[in-house]
Amino acid sequence: MNIAVQLGPRDGAPASVTYRWDPDTDILSAQVRPGPAGGASGSVEVEGSDGSWIILDLQDECIAGIEIAVWPEVSKRASLAAPGAVREVSVRVPNAPDADVLTSLEVETPIAAESDRQERIFHFRLGGPRECTAVRVAQDLLLDVDAANRVAGLWLLNVPPFPQDP
Repeated sequence: MNIAVQLGPRDGAPASVTYRWDPDTDILSAQVRPGPAGGASGSVEVEGSDGSWIILDLQDECIAGIEIAVWPEVSKRASLAAPGAVREVSVRVPNAPDADVLTSLEVETPIAAESDRQERIFHFRLGGPRECTAVRVAQDLLLDVDAANRVAGLWLLNVPPFPQDP
């Protein structure tokens, strides 16, 4: 799994996250507000071996949104808490050195998903288990980053409940 990130000092408070469920497709999207201004846009599509998809929407090399388009099997835990120690940094997903503009990148790796019983906290592990540190992308959006500054997982916090049929 090789989605490299660059970590740097954060300028100001973390942005907020707005979640939206699409009840027809079960797609969960998270938008970072305010998002990055200007710059090239693109995406990183992470495909699990079970056909699951997580898409990172990028703007100006920053994560501007996330979509879980096809869900992996989610293991519900009696108790799942977000990491207690979270580094407050800026996170950038740099272009390839020879790329003028960011377009898209596709990565295949196993995806494991777990949630708390109420499905308000979701943790997605990307690739095999490894030591990692949690960093804050936005108020309710964390990344697990390994020692080589590669994405090892995602945390979605304070997710609203899935809409129920009327």
